Amino acid sequence: MSISKDKITGWKQKVHEIIYEADTPAGKLFDVLLLIMIILSIIFVMLESVKGFEEKTYDYLYVAEWIITIFFTLEYFARIVSINRPSKYIFSFYGIIDLLSTLPLYLSFFMTGTAALLTVRALRLLRVFRVLKVTRYVGESNKLAKAIKDSKAKILVFLFAVLIVCIMMGTLMYIVEGEESGFKNIPVSVYWCIVTLTTVGFGDIAPVTPFGQFLAAVIMILGYGIIAVPTGIVSAEYAAATNKNIVHVNTQSCWNCNAKKHQDMAKHCYNCGESLRNG
Repeated sequence: MSISKDKITGWKQKVHEIIYEADTPAGKLFDVLLLIMIILSIIFVMLESVKGFEEKTYDYLYVAEWIITIFFTLEYFARIVSINRPSKYIFSFYGIIDLLSTLPLYLSFFMTGTAALLTVRALRLLRVFRVLKVTRYVGESNKLAKAIKDSKAKILVFLFAVLIVCIMMGTLMYIVEGEESGFKNIPVSVYWCIVTLTTVGFGDIAPVTPFGQFLAAVIMILGYGIIAVPTGIVSAEYAAATNKNIVHVNTQSCWNCNAKKHQDMAKHCYNCGESLRNG
């Protein structure tokens, strides 16, 4: 018995609506279930690494991990068959992460120790932004992304200037303190300067001479100012982006070409022209 093209298309659209669109009740329910499974999987993998559990407990965790892996496998193939151009999903960021988070348990049959790689599923928690999607939040995230992108050149120039300062101050500390104080060479001294400038302060190296301690104090004070500069740059760009009234976008994914970031209330895909709500 042959199956009509329309019936196949309607089935694909229904699956697509559930697993790709967080705007619908079914899609949101599916994504919440998916996040719960991801969190449980990560917890199980972490517990398996803890020594002292009874062998019976390990058996339960192993079975539970296989159930979750099978669920993710079915979900992965469902995502592929529910769009007309599967390669758009397979080679996308989420597609690669979904595949990598599913393979390790299967590979454990052939290679030992690969099951621990299942913790890569933590990256799938990025889907939480789809589940918690509210138009204004998506708009704000767009503004923040644009602010960071517009600040890239300024921040890179700033970091280059900081690197020059670290090289200069590290070299000076090497001359002042010398090897007997732990500043064995210029690279080590530059490392100390970076650690001090960022206010991390591991304490593995410390100046002992009065002048060296004075330079260290200057670097520490300078560090507080340096930390604030990138924040100010991004904040300024964010404020500028806010004033430009960036258009909000929703999280709908086109069932035909898998294009994302459509405008709110969009009826058709901006990339291929297909209807976004046919099913």
